[in-house]
Amino acid sequence: MTQRSGFEVEFLDGVGAARAEGAFRQVYAEVFAEPPYSETEEDAAAAFRRFRSQTRKEGFHAALARAAGGEAVGMAYGYPLGPRTGWWDRLTKPVPEEMRREDGRRTFGLMELAVRAGWRGRGVARRLHGTLLGGLEAERVLLNVHPEGKAALAAYRSWGYRKIGEARPWAGADLHDVLLLDLAHWAAKSSVVQRSAQRRGVAQPVPVRPGGITSEAVPVPRSAGPRGPGPR
Repeated sequence: MTQRSGFEVEFLDGVGAARAEGAFRQVYAEVFAEPPYSETEEDAAAAFRRFRSQTRKEGFHAALARAAGGEAVGMAYGYPLGPRTGWWDRLTKPVPEEMRREDGRRTFGLMELAVRAGWRGRGVARRLHGTLLGGLEAERVLLNVHPEGKAALAAYRSWGYRKIGEARPWAGADLHDVLLLDLAHWAAKSSVVQRSAQRRGVAQPVPVRPGGITSEAVPVPRSAGPRGPGPR
C-alpha cells in the first residue's frame, strides 16, 4: 500500500539557510550516521563549520523539507563552482579540459541531499532535488556519491545523472563516483514526465523555482537518502 503524508519543501538562499542551520544539521547528523557513511558527531560538527562559510558563497541555494508540524525531514544544498575549484583535481583519472572548465556560473555543485529514514519513499528527495535545481541558470550539476549507496545511485540515474569518473573528495575518503547532470536535458525530461502523469491522472513532482512551496507528497519507490558530498 502506498503511503501518503503531507510535507512542505522551501527554497532558501544563503541567509535563509544560515538561519535554519539547526534543521539542516539535524537531518545531516541522523542520515549520515547510517552506513555506508557512518559519520560521527565530530564529522557533523566539521561539516557545519564548512556550512557557515558555504552559505555566504554567491549563488548558494538550499531546499528544506518539513513535516506538517514543522519537523525537518530532508534537506539539500549547493553552490556554483568557481574557476579555481579543486573538485576536478580529485578525480583519479583526468577528464578533457573542456569538461573541467569552470567560470563560476557553468556548474552547480550539489554538496548534500538527504532524507530522514522515516520519510523515504514519499517523494521528498525528488521534490528537494527539483526545488533546488528549478531556479538554476547553470548548464550542469556535479556531485560525488558513495558507490555503496545503491538507492542513492539509482535515484540520481533516474533523474538523468551520468558517471564521468571516480574521486576521493577529501583526504582519507572512500572512492566516490562522480556524476554529472545536463540541466537542459533534466528540465526537458521533467516536463515530459509531468505531461505523461497528467494524462494518466497521476500526481508527479515538477521543478519548483525559488520561493515555490508544495505540501503534496508524491509516492516513489522507497530509497535511501541520496548524498552528494562536495570537496572537504
